[in-house]
Amino acid sequence: MKRLKAIRTDMELELPRVDLGLRSRGVELVVLPEGVSEDELAARVSDADLLLTCYTPITAKVIASAPRLRGIVKYGVGIDAINLEAAGRQGVPVVNIPEYAEETVAEGAFALMIGLARKLGPMHLQMQKEHWAWPAQKWLGSDLAGKTLGLVGVGRIGRSFARMAGAGFRMKVIGFDPFVDLETMRRYGVEKCDRLAELLPVADFVSLHAVLKPETQHLIDRAGLGLMKASAVLINVSRGALVDESALLDALLAGRIAGAGLDVFSQEPLSPLGHPLRGLFEMPNVLLMPHLTFYTQEAMERLERETLERCDELLQGRAVLVKSSDPRLRSQTKGVVFA
Repeated sequence: MKRLKAIRTDMELELPRVDLGLRSRGVELVVLPEGVSEDELAARVSDADLLLTCYTPITAKVIASAPRLRGIVKYGVGIDAINLEAAGRQGVPVVNIPEYAEETVAEGAFALMIGLARKLGPMHLQMQKEHWAWPAQKWLGSDLAGKTLGLVGVGRIGRSFARMAGAGFRMKVIGFDPFVDLETMRRYGVEKCDRLAELLPVADFVSLHAVLKPETQHLIDRAGLGLMKASAVLINVSRGALVDESALLDALLAGRIAGAGLDVFSQEPLSPLGHPLRGLFEMPNVLLMPHLTFYTQEAMERLERETLERCDELLQGRAVLVKSSDPRLRSQTKGVVFA
């Protein structure tokens, strides 16, 4: 019997338990770096039974080149880099790991919010350089209590953030999400806005927790940024392309919004050379993270455990468990079972 084979992309994100677990099950595992070309990936998966991926685009060509493929496991949440239509045509089930970092990413968003409110970034640099700072106007922060947090997307992560901000810090929390009804939002302490244009002008902090798909690309566009308060801050821990990043850079440079906390970017990684967002590095009112709000010991343990569970289901020929509520995954009809 031919040995089972798995391909895992994005080796820079270390998954020692997954790699060891697959190899201990007798699976031949090939681990490829981020940035592997479409042609090389297509060649590598030509005899693979399983494809694990995080950031690498899984195109129609890659899927078509893998006639033995039993499934694609996204070890993470967002599925925008996977050609789901091509997978469906070939009868290849796709599954993600949607629950492993709900609290973790919400905590990361909260860290960005409080860091910006208290000017922790420039204050830390001041302490490193001058070893002290006297209470001058430029260090004057703001309280969170009494401020309004606007959530764009009120799913698992948004609801966790709402609890932290509302119950924990006595903020008013409002939310825009056409897929979450009034009563559900109310249950999580969120006041529903029917239109994004209702939320943006009144929020002191706007935090994005939406799924990236064609209709949400540039959900926060130049006009939307223009609706925000000049004193407001934008936080994005979801996907860079939810924001018109060129318009965001212009708004920050012109002082039309007060700041931004960003963990995700359309073009990753950031770079001070040639990157369209390189100007962010020079802005004291911007906090940057390298797409790592999910990256804690506890979250990675959950991610690796559940990734192996989904791999076992696929390798054993069983229906793979889809826990996500994303309609793109829930519309699958072959080789899946829904939680």
